[in-house]
Amino acid sequence: MKRILCLYLILTSWIWASDQIPAAPQSQPILIKGGILHTVSHGVMDGYDLLFEKGKITRIDKNIPTTNEMEIISASGKHLYPGLIAGISALGLVEISAVRATIDYDEVGDMTPEVRANVSYNPDSESIPVTRSNGVLFVNVVPRGGLIPGQSSLMMMDGWTWEDATLHHPTAMHINWPDMSIDLNPKAKVKVSEQEAQRRQRVKDLDDLLDQVRRYEMSQKGTSKDAAHDLRMEALIPYVNGEKPFFIHAWESRQIEAAVRWSKKQQLKIVIVGGGDAGELTGLLKESQIPVIIEGTLRLPRRRNSNYSESYSLPARLYEAGVDFCISTDGSGFAAAQVRDLPNHAAMAAAFGLPLEVALRSITLSAAEILGVGDRIGSLDVGKEASLFISSEDILEITSIVEQAFIHGTKTDMSDRHKNLYKKYQEKYKQLENIKD
Repeated sequence: MKRILCLYLILTSWIWASDQIPAAPQSQPILIKGGILHTVSHGVMDGYDLLFEKGKITRIDKNIPTTNEMEIISASGKHLYPGLIAGISALGLVEISAVRATIDYDEVGDMTPEVRANVSYNPDSESIPVTRSNGVLFVNVVPRGGLIPGQSSLMMMDGWTWEDATLHHPTAMHINWPDMSIDLNPKAKVKVSEQEAQRRQRVKDLDDLLDQVRRYEMSQKGTSKDAAHDLRMEALIPYVNGEKPFFIHAWESRQIEAAVRWSKKQQLKIVIVGGGDAGELTGLLKESQIPVIIEGTLRLPRRRNSNYSESYSLPARLYEAGVDFCISTDGSGFAAAQVRDLPNHAAMAAAFGLPLEVALRSITLSAAEILGVGDRIGSLDVGKEASLFISSEDILEITSIVEQAFIHGTKTDMSDRHKNLYKKYQEKYKQLENIKD
């Protein structure tokens, strides 16, 4: 039986592994000339050159002198963007959602704060090349399941191993906020009083755990380095102390309100993830200075009596109210491969009232700031990492084609499974004389 299982795992890893070769470190300066630079931080700069060396942007100017050691890329009429950033995703943690052997985002247990997402990240996922082909060069991968599923990691869309691909860890500790709804149906299996008690108990479990962490931290002061350590407690200390944020997954207004009250009582730093009803609580969120990661705009309305544009217009409503936010895609395991659609989610928000420059910022610099890496990525600025791409048109236009991407200065392989299949069947129908050159 063990032999059969090992053979199965070997075969499936071969079938579901991409054949792209990760890029080597940047070995020579690269000068991109005459492009339309969407810097995000300083607007659009048309006809400018961009130079980067050893993975860092070193100069942005017009007519930068060339040298023999440079690789010169002409980008006249082309658009340059910082790499897009998905704030929430299960990319690399699941390959085929219907095949249990390819799912690695849900640990056993209700509270597993010591879990770190990056160690389960599969750098050979077929979805990675497809994702970066649409300009998404960074993904914050998130564990799922239970009350506290663990810590997320910001991953680069290139690298031989999960260590190579990790840009920043941890980005946050995640909490799946308890469901606040009550089934009032007289025929409900659980009495209303019991439902309310269960809901209160879930929040009490969180309070008890945080109290336990504080006691543990006090007990560790003055102890020797060789003393026994509790990994669960150690993982939570920087979050309980407010050094790092809790990302609280909450969709309904009652969940969001309860999470905000809880964070104030515990003096915690939080970010709301999902935020379907965040548009109804803009005053509370702004006053509390709590950012929101919107899990997709391309969604159906949440309720039967909701306006059809409820999800499309949510970013504009948050922006107008002064609430910090970024746009991501659905972070569930079932939608892991759909992170490639990130620019389309931002484009839909722009079509429903969000200014174009803010829509672009919501998937670049705003996401970087919420994830704690705004000083490294998210905009085209001297000193930041050279993680960017060249596209044929505005990236928020669905017809735009990403021609070349660079991650930390390395020129990445732009082939992917979709492109290979397109070429294959294009050749098939040429041979059948159904299409002509």
